[in-house]
Amino acid sequence: MVVRTRSKGQGLTGLHIGADNARRYFHKDNPVIELQLDHLQIQCGLEPDFWQDQPEIHDRRLCAWLESKRLTGKAGDIPLVMIPAGENAFRVKPVAVNAHTRTKQVHGPVALELIG
Repeated sequence: MVVRTRSKGQGLTGLHIGADNARRYFHKDNPVIELQLDHLQIQCGLEPDFWQDQPEIHDRRLCAWLESKRLTGKAGDIPLVMIPAGENAFRVKPVAVNAHTRTKQVHGPVALELIG
């Protein structure tokens, strides 16, 4: 699934999952998920409003990882991919748009390429 960074203010950037992704990939009966960020593996709690109107994941360790990848910026600017890696577990990786594919497929979808 493709997600975006989202700033909560006070220097805390997290992941905006989106309502459709939240319903499809997350279970309400499990308030904790595991994120694999390169070699780092963390558990993040899902706030009650994750299921209401704020499908976002915020954690200081996640924020530090995003900053180390220089993936912070304006809210919603940076796309990332979350790849299922087991029950309630996801690998998070940066995504880049492949300009050559986009040029060749003017009327087709934009190709996404994993970085690192």
